[in-house]
Amino acid sequence: MINSVTITNHLNESILIDLRDPVPSGFLIQYIDGLGPPKANIEVTEMSLMDGSFYNSARAQTRNIVFGITFVTPWRSIVLEPTPPAPDPQIEGGELTGENTSGITIEDIRQKSYKYFPLKKRIKMVFDTDNRTSEVYGYVESNTPNIFSANEGTIISIVCPFSYLLGEEINEIAFGSRIPLFEFPFSNPYGSATLEFSEIDNLFTRNIYYNGDVDIGVIATIHAIGDAENVTIYKIEPLPSEDIKIDTDRLVALTGEGIHAGDDIIISTVKGDKYAHLFRDGETINILNCLEKYPDWFQLTKGDNIFTYEAETGGLNLQVKLHYQLAYEGI
Repeated sequence: MINSVTITNHLNESILIDLRDPVPSGFLIQYIDGLGPPKANIEVTEMSLMDGSFYNSARAQTRNIVFGITFVTPWRSIVLEPTPPAPDPQIEGGELTGENTSGITIEDIRQKSYKYFPLKKRIKMVFDTDNRTSEVYGYVESNTPNIFSANEGTIISIVCPFSYLLGEEINEIAFGSRIPLFEFPFSNPYGSATLEFSEIDNLFTRNIYYNGDVDIGVIATIHAIGDAENVTIYKIEPLPSEDIKIDTDRLVALTGEGIHAGDDIIISTVKGDKYAHLFRDGETINILNCLEKYPDWFQLTKGDNIFTYEAETGGLNLQVKLHYQLAYEGI
């Protein structure tokens, strides 16, 4: 069951639309279309001398989310069929006949819809349900209010270029971690700096158990605390293995230096947003051409995904993390 929808506009202003209590937002959501799995385009080739056809490829279509909304205020109640509320002598035609003491009018609510659903602008939608919280970005295609109506509302169409819904939480897994060894109370019987407060555990292989519905890319962050050369990140399972390698010679030719202390390298394998950036001395450098030819833009698949990394030199000088979100076909 959908509990609420949070809309964030292009100015980072948000509104929570509670489906159980629409009065605070002013938006009573009557229906939402487009929250199930999107439609797929299946490409096939028909053969003249045989029945049927050959499968070529498939792709999910653009997601189109449509909101049917009725405007409400603290002094206006909407009669919902087929179980209308008990008769009230002060309610006629779904509206209170008393004085509007809130100062909020239907016109105010209608104009609020223009603020949070601005035409052509990119907005963020977060859907909170009983089982999961998911988000998607889209562009407002239309906002069509029915102004001359007893129960005024609007129909809003939003086109989402990314076909799937993403889990709101960004998950992180680190290859190297610190094991805490410091506890209270403590004493130092040696009288010198011999107590260990923590220990660095160098883990070069980590497993991501992915529980999403569809494959999704990752964002790899490499932080250097010293010099390193020819760094490679591998996805070794499920087979066949895939890798992305940073060629130090190309990096030197582009920036004048190899990987050294303080560098941050971020590589995204997310479809539609693939990149490789080097952050050095407050500057962002595009190092896509510093990757070895034909990199494998590995994706997370449902189940176990085992990653590792190596460097020809300086492997212990690298701190590597992977970030990812779950992708769902629908809510």
